[in-house]
Parts: sequence; C-alpha cells; structure tokens
Amino acid sequence: MFMATIIGFIGLIIWGLIIAFLVLIARALLKYIRTKDTREEQAAVKKSLGEALKAHRTRCKMTQEFVAESIGVSRQAVSKWELGTSDPSTSNLLALAKLFGVSAEDLLKEVQ
Repeated sequence: MFMATIIGFIGLIIWGLIIAFLVLIARALLKYIRTKDTREEQAAVKKSLGEALKAHRTRCKMTQEFVAESIGVSRQAVSKWELGTSDPSTSNLLALAKLFGVSAEDLLKEVQ
C-alpha cells in the first residue's frame, strides 16, 4: 500500500512536469506568433549593402554594366557587391552614391 502511494505520487509529479512544460511551450509559441509584425518590419528595414546598392540601381533604371562603366570597374565587381560576396572600396562607394544621386551617408543608413 505504501509503495502504491509513492508510485502514485511520482506519477503526479511527472504529469505536473509534463503539463508545466507544455504550458511553457504554448506561451513561447504565442509570444512568437504575436511578434510576427515586428519581425516582418525589421526584415524589411534591415538590408545588406548589396541589397541597398541593387535597390538604388534598379530605382535609377541602370544596368550593372552601365554602373560599372560609369565608375570604372568591371560588371563582375558590381555583381559581387550586389550579391554581398565583396564590398566596394570607399572611393567606389562614394562614386556609387554620387551616381545614384544620394549621399554616401544615406546609402549606408539603409544598411543593417
């Protein structure tokens, strides 16, 4: 009889822990779901330098080739900058900003 009571008590503890764990998971999921708008907004605001460069280039209706010729680099260099595999030098960044009609500071403000 004493062993049955102990086993029953241990069973209650285990079930209590399982229920507490499920409640914690449910709370975490609800918090995550409620922050969806915030996460989407942050993703829209945060850009890589390459994404910002591509956005300005397409806004100005320029091709990578035109940008490359205008600042004196290869088209592949412009492609690498937009893909994020490399970054433009400071002088090229200033030339890009001038070409796109924005300040270098404004160009970098968009970057994450």
